[in-house]
Amino acid sequence: MDIERPPPQDLPPAVAELPFFTLLYRFLFFDWLFTDVQAARNLFEHHAARVHNARMARYLPVYLRRWSFLTAFDFGLGCLVERVLQAGMLSAWFFTWSCVTLTGMVVITVAWALLSNARLS
Repeated sequence: MDIERPPPQDLPPAVAELPFFTLLYRFLFFDWLFTDVQAARNLFEHHAARVHNARMARYLPVYLRRWSFLTAFDFGLGCLVERVLQAGMLSAWFFTWSCVTLTGMVVITVAWALLSNARLS
């Protein structure tokens, strides 16, 4: 017994695809997962935001893995360009981006450590 699926144009608007750049942003940056605790108007909202952020911290190792791949990729490209093409400026570009992504990895690690070990009492 085959179940027929509706064609893509019949899907509800809630299932519509995100624009590519929004999807790319969400793939690389994690700030959209978290709630601003300072925007809370009362103690209940403040606590709810902190609990939400502590729960969302479980996704930070995924972003850490993505950023570590970017760091290794940029560093590898820098080494490759420096050794094979002997282009100093281009290799400096890739080495600089590997330092920037390494800094991003430090930020993600610190955020993950603080949020996953936070006491919510």
